[in-house]
Amino acid sequence: MKSEQIRSTFLEFFNNKKHEIVASAPMVIKNDPTLMFTNAGMNQFKEYFLGNSTPKSDRVVDTQKCLRVSGKHNDLEEVGVDTYHHTMFEMLGNWSFGDYFKKEAIAWAWELLVDVYGMDKDSLYVTIFEGDASEGLERDTEAYDYWATLIDKDRILNGNKKDNFWEMGDQGPCGPCSEIHVDLRSDAEKAKVDGATLVNNDHPQVVEIWNLVFMQFNRMADGSLKTLPAQHVDTGMGFERLAMALQGKTSNYDTDVFQPLITEIETITGHPYGKKQEDDIAIRVISDHVRAVSFSIADGQLPSNTGAGYVIRRILRRAIRYGFTYLDKKEPFIYMLVQTLAHQMGDAFPELKSQKDLITNVIKEEEQSFLRTLDQGLILLDSMIASAKANSSNQIEGSKAFELYDTFGFPIDLTALILREKGMQLDEAGFDKAMQEQKNRSRAASATSSTDWTELRKDDTQEFVGYDRLEADVFITKYRMVSSKKEGDMYQLVFNMTPFYGESGGQTGDKGYLESASGDTVYIIDTKKENGQTVHLTKNLPKDLNGPHKAVVDLHQRQRSAANHTATHLLHQALRKILGTHVEQKGSMVRSASLRFDFSHFAKLSPEEITQIEQFVNARIAEHLELEENRSNTYEQAIKDGAIGLFGEKYGDVVRTIKFGASHELCGGTHVKNTADIWHFKIKSEGAVAAGIRRIEAITGDAVKEYFEQQSETLEEIKTALKSSSQDPVESVKSLQEENAALKKEIEQLLKDKAGNLKGDLIASATEVNGVNFISTSTDLDTKSIKDLAFEIDREMDNLFMILGSNADDKATLTVIISKNLVDEKQLNAGTIVRELGKHIQGGGGGQPHFATAGGKNPQGIAAALEAAKSYL
Repeated sequence: MKSEQIRSTFLEFFNNKKHEIVASAPMVIKNDPTLMFTNAGMNQFKEYFLGNSTPKSDRVVDTQKCLRVSGKHNDLEEVGVDTYHHTMFEMLGNWSFGDYFKKEAIAWAWELLVDVYGMDKDSLYVTIFEGDASEGLERDTEAYDYWATLIDKDRILNGNKKDNFWEMGDQGPCGPCSEIHVDLRSDAEKAKVDGATLVNNDHPQVVEIWNLVFMQFNRMADGSLKTLPAQHVDTGMGFERLAMALQGKTSNYDTDVFQPLITEIETITGHPYGKKQEDDIAIRVISDHVRAVSFSIADGQLPSNTGAGYVIRRILRRAIRYGFTYLDKKEPFIYMLVQTLAHQMGDAFPELKSQKDLITNVIKEEEQSFLRTLDQGLILLDSMIASAKANSSNQIEGSKAFELYDTFGFPIDLTALILREKGMQLDEAGFDKAMQEQKNRSRAASATSSTDWTELRKDDTQEFVGYDRLEADVFITKYRMVSSKKEGDMYQLVFNMTPFYGESGGQTGDKGYLESASGDTVYIIDTKKENGQTVHLTKNLPKDLNGPHKAVVDLHQRQRSAANHTATHLLHQALRKILGTHVEQKGSMVRSASLRFDFSHFAKLSPEEITQIEQFVNARIAEHLELEENRSNTYEQAIKDGAIGLFGEKYGDVVRTIKFGASHELCGGTHVKNTADIWHFKIKSEGAVAAGIRRIEAITGDAVKEYFEQQSETLEEIKTALKSSSQDPVESVKSLQEENAALKKEIEQLLKDKAGNLKGDLIASATEVNGVNFISTSTDLDTKSIKDLAFEIDREMDNLFMILGSNADDKATLTVIISKNLVDEKQLNAGTIVRELGKHIQGGGGGQPHFATAGGKNPQGIAAALEAAKSYL
């Protein structure tokens, strides 16, 4: 059964059991402060389990794209080394929100696996929770009794709390679970060792494929458990492992989920799969990681140096490093796999097809950048090795290796490999210590804790009224305290209704205050959305928690945020009109002070294009376009009506559309009632974020007024500095530029004359070393003059080996030129030589065998480099 059929069979089976098929949520999570990535199928349903929202359907089924590379669920280092862990994977799941429970979940799981998929029941084992006396939890005899009607009792195994009690986190819904494991070993192996002894023991052919979680408790802040008012079912089955079992394989990578990618890697690299263990691991790493990175980029998360982007960059760099070390790929090649991936999975996940060009370009640019980093790291590592040998040591200090890893991004396993090849050792204990110290600092800085919610009144659904009014009479329904080292102690308040907009969709949250009937005021310093509810952050609790309050949004901040948000829509329209319909929004940030807009485009915007864009947006402002909105549309109908939706966003069953003239988008943010309220739009900067992604930063309203005032003040300062109060300052600047150009020409002629005088002295200073004319000296000439001088002497002298050092502008440089006949006869290479000599000036360089240069930050090392050059002769 091919993987496409395996996926569709799962969805159809539960659809026939009255489950609604829902789309996968984005793998990158944007509106949950507790998670960077979707790491389990239940993430998109958290608000239902927590009771913050009511699902449209009590039964749903889906396949969810997941990523596990950090935190509690961290499989990264096992990926590729074994055959069944992955970074990005699909999780097939069926869900019940307060509807059916253990009996149906168990019966349907067995029916699907044995009766529909045709799996051999004698290859299956199931586990149930054995209980935990310390928690006061009894053995899950209910699940055992159901299983006992379907499978031999000796195949029902007890599982401990670690394996068979699932928890969302330190707090929240949890409960016992029942895992289904499959034994894929040969009959001969099964006869030798009982499969029951291998369950949950990391055997590559005895693996868990499905976990049935029965949520019936809520973990409190003090560690205690409370029974949930409703019982839920949350199941997750690994799609890749299921394919392995159904296709008769013993490795996930041997299935048709991975084989197209592996075949393409074999073709590109010339390294066959299945011949050499190190090559196989590298090929598995690359085939896995290109999926994770591609899906992440398609969902809007680009590689970067912070947050979720850093995780994606780390995954991609691990793949590049394996290709570099084991598959001999010193040039970008992973980007070539995107075409295969999009063809293979694009029907199930259309974002791969629509974003293919972007994914390809981003990965290629990242490969090029990291390969340059590897080159730089190799030079620094060589310097460390030379320093260690000079001190009669065969070991690199762990702290030095950690600096190479942390500052320059050089992989530690590559460092260890190179050291072994050179007969040296890595101080692993020192490295681990430095790494742990950094983790401890990071963990301490980001550590947060919270108390349990104190519920003051029952309220099923929180109502948002902020589109229509900025004040509302509210009651506090619940609150809790949250603590962090960075922010200190704060309180989260939830109201029965709120006019406050919670941070989401790129728009920052509202600020304002909460006033009691007695006049007591508490300031709301931020508003966020968390698990389907709006939480209001305060430094203090109101004195009266139970009485009515007036919630008031900061009018000025809201108006400025609304103006900037509407301007992003008009900007999006302008970009598509002026640059082309290939432009798609790739991210935005709407603050009260400014706006930021990321979009797909492959060229720098010209000044003329920027002017056109500004004029287009300001023309829409001048047209006084009224806001048209629809708050009760379906996603399908909205798209059919021409609204633009964003890739990587999770839209609900009911969507809101915003329209200003021809600008028509899906959006949940706040907007002005009329474009005239924006007043004016001004682009402050435009630049690249990544390959094929540009960023515009702009301002509106009051910020534009302030900008123009500052520009006016700057102009007056320029006129004062030019002493041209009556003269046109532009003409004054042009006059200065002409004067500067003339002076530059004079300086260039003086340097040329100086170089001409120096040429004779250098030729006269040449000494013969083993039949070679050797010249070595320092000079204060600039780089261009040194190059011109070197080539002039090369034309006049045979058998030349010359090295010139310079400390112009406080930057150390080395220039090496070697006669072309010496390059061939004596196998001398200027590029290699200057790279080695560059270590003396704490730098690096390269070039051609005939001519090469190096730059560094240690001018004091020039003399040593000039002296060391003679050793090559």
